[in-house]
Amino acid sequence: MTTATTTARPVRRRSRLRRRNTLLGLSFIAPNFIGFAVITLVPILILFYVAFTQWYAVGTPKWTGLANFRKLFLHDSTFIDALINTLYYTAAHLPLTLAASLGLAVLLNRKMRGMAFFRTAAFFPYVTSIVAIALVWNLMFSPDTGPINQLLRFIGLSDPPGWTVSSTWAMPAVIIVGTWREMGYYMLLFLAGLQTIPAQLYEAAQVDGASAWSRFWHITLPGLRPTTFFITVMLTIESMKVFDLVFVMTAGGPGTSTLVISQLIWRRAFEGEGEFGYASAIALVLFVICLGFTLVQFVINRRSEK
Repeated sequence: MTTATTTARPVRRRSRLRRRNTLLGLSFIAPNFIGFAVITLVPILILFYVAFTQWYAVGTPKWTGLANFRKLFLHDSTFIDALINTLYYTAAHLPLTLAASLGLAVLLNRKMRGMAFFRTAAFFPYVTSIVAIALVWNLMFSPDTGPINQLLRFIGLSDPPGWTVSSTWAMPAVIIVGTWREMGYYMLLFLAGLQTIPAQLYEAAQVDGASAWSRFWHITLPGLRPTTFFITVMLTIESMKVFDLVFVMTAGGPGTSTLVISQLIWRRAFEGEGEFGYASAIALVLFVICLGFTLVQFVINRRSEK
């Protein structure tokens, strides 16, 4: 037996083992990938075509080029209102939820008796039925009998807000509920990030006489940068495509004061004449906006890391 033959056998054995491991890995991810392709990827690719057509869910789509987008930006004032409301919701909901979830995470990142209960209580609204949440908060926001306005009258405010029945205060009411509902989930992500920061850094800073605020600013925030980036991206996307909370609480009203892009897509596709081509164009615009915000955040994060 030659030396070359002896050397070739281990090489072939490693090659077969590598192919076996590759096929084994593919067999594990194939069901998930096939499900993603059928349920998500294929509909998205179809959306890119339907957005440039006139289609009412029956018959053959008629290619219209950029007609849907011209109508969207030049002749559809409702879309402009929905776009402004969506940006308004995102601009307020994003920093409020970030601050609230981070504050909760810092408070609950301690080894104390009953801390697991408080963490569960903070997370519980996120897994509660959105319909139940909306109904309860609508009762609380009732202008005449709701406990929130009763409390405001008790402390001396004679003319409290109308909340969900007011075109001025309906969106702030939705933002408050959205922040309250989601801060528990992002609190858990911040908690996971806090537990990756070495405790020795805090101990050394405390020995050097650093204040609690200084430790938070110079140790906690830099240590949470990857977590904060991930949460900011996720929160931006979730805020831009908010639908269920607005749909149940206000149905886009009063008027169009809380109408958001996702709800406008629903209206154009499933109410009225069923303009699936036009609704797809709106969905494509929403996709581009979300993609743009995400890319900007990636660029900002990369520059801050340098």
